[in-house]
Amino acid sequence: MKNLLSTKEVAQLLDVNEKMVYGLIAEKGLPATKVTGKWLFPKHLVEQWIENTTQNFPSPTSPLPPYHGLLILAGSDDPLLERTLNLFNRTFPNHLAVYGNVGSFGGLKALRNLLCHIASSHLIQAENGDFNFQFAAEELVAPPAVINFCFREQGLILAKGNPLGIRSMADLGRKEIRVVNRPLTTGTRLLFDQHLERAGVAMETMVGYGNEVHRHLDVGLEILTGRADVGPGIRTVAGILDLDFLPLGQERFDLLISRERFFDKGIQQFLGLLHDRAFQRLAESLTGYDISQCGRTIFPRDTENDQ
Repeated sequence: MKNLLSTKEVAQLLDVNEKMVYGLIAEKGLPATKVTGKWLFPKHLVEQWIENTTQNFPSPTSPLPPYHGLLILAGSDDPLLERTLNLFNRTFPNHLAVYGNVGSFGGLKALRNLLCHIASSHLIQAENGDFNFQFAAEELVAPPAVINFCFREQGLILAKGNPLGIRSMADLGRKEIRVVNRPLTTGTRLLFDQHLERAGVAMETMVGYGNEVHRHLDVGLEILTGRADVGPGIRTVAGILDLDFLPLGQERFDLLISRERFFDKGIQQFLGLLHDRAFQRLAESLTGYDISQCGRTIFPRDTENDQ
């Protein structure tokens, strides 16, 4: 399958003339890269751009029923979130929290289609470095409530001792380095691709770039077993598996909730748990988390905490 499209092929795909394609690059953010003086378009990013710019979605035919004890979360995976769900199920035995690991983009789609109560997301906005708001505005009909779950460190997970001497993103362009990757629906993949582009690393030449695994922990296991040398992930996994870690920055990991369902009993019980000492002990048992803002309302603005 061809992964890069020409300007002519993109024009045919969108049913527009080629001149309009250049306008879409400049004005609408159509994903493109210039190689040897001409524009090329990663096919998967063009398809994702088309989906994200769709404005008229069909109304869901089967909305979430009234809350009756089943709390559904979907989106980005996280070890602390997974342990918090287990804590919820132990604390409230007459309720059940379940989770769908579908990536940040998948979580927003699930929230849009009323398939979950809470979406977990950490999508970085290229324009200003903020998180989630732009993507939520593009994907959802109405702005959700946004509650911080944690801040965490994103970076590169490396073999113990960093035997290949990987010191920067630019090193990933070396031919002997094998990469393990995350799916396109994840915020980690979005961040990884942004850093590769800034470093000038050609993704199509990287060994293992198309080798995608669905959890942060799976990235670490690929490296621990020697099937890969490096992959994008969070410091927590490096700590759990005793691997090395090259930090790329801190990110905000949020919970997005439909404002119509915000006061459902299970949602309020889950948010209340974030202030419990048992939850704090879970976070303290792992590396790479900052929960100082955990449970804080990011949107609508928490005016009480701003004073």
